[in-house]
Amino acid sequence: MAVFADIRESLQYLFADIIGERDESVPYLPDGLPESVVAAASDAIHLMIEYQGTAYARLYVERLARFIGKRGVDDAMLLRIAQLMAMRMSYEDAIRIAQLKLLELEAYPDTPRADDVRKLRLDEMVEALPTIVAEPLLDVLDWFGWVHKRVSIHFSTANRFSIRRLKIEASLRRWRRYSIRYSKERQWVERWLHMIDRALTRQPQAASVIAETATMVQGYGDAYRYGLADWHAIIDGLVKPTFDGVLHLPDLAGAVREARAAALPDPRQAALKRKIAEIRARCAAPGADAAGE
Repeated sequence: MAVFADIRESLQYLFADIIGERDESVPYLPDGLPESVVAAASDAIHLMIEYQGTAYARLYVERLARFIGKRGVDDAMLLRIAQLMAMRMSYEDAIRIAQLKLLELEAYPDTPRADDVRKLRLDEMVEALPTIVAEPLLDVLDWFGWVHKRVSIHFSTANRFSIRRLKIEASLRRWRRYSIRYSKERQWVERWLHMIDRALTRQPQAASVIAETATMVQGYGDAYRYGLADWHAIIDGLVKPTFDGVLHLPDLAGAVREARAAALPDPRQAALKRKIAEIRARCAAPGADAAGE
């Protein structure tokens, strides 16, 4: 029954998009937004609309509003959260790459056209499809051992056929919010915001450093996967245990910086895991204050 519900919801969304029955009103900037953040937030709202639509822009506004007037969040930090959240909410999947190539063509129609080849993983491409389609495809890829297989994808504007293909790829945007990747990204952004929020309560001096960890997760392909894995390793190994009172790190900001410096593009995360273990061992060393906050 859940499968049929997903199909029905997807079709309702598609038909509403076609006949224009959805609410397309541009969301307002959140109340109390400092003047120094207005330009960045306004740009982000238009980016969210371009990326996914007005509902997505409203989600951005709602998330940003949580930090307006919050204790420990000055104008500079709010500005940085606004910028980083816009970056992370416009994650670079194949749909977005196609969209950007079309926007580039529109902005610079006289520029010589070229073939842009990107290395993506098969699971990355499949996860951009609606869950009802993606899950069985991932099962098949897993059976063949191809889930992490890298493939070269051409995002070309060289001829009318390739431009038409880009338009088809970009049009999949309307299905994105029903994809596995969208669900994962939504959870990731919420967890990132939650960690900033907890830092403001537990270790305010670490809040801006934790906000900056968003820059670890960028791009596509292996670089994206490594960055995401490293982010979770630092959060699960240092940040969350500190907030939970399991680990005593008076200088959490310094520990996060130290761990980030050890992160390398290594799928085994050997150097990062050693550094996290070293930091944790220091907290348990003789003479260290073992009491929680």
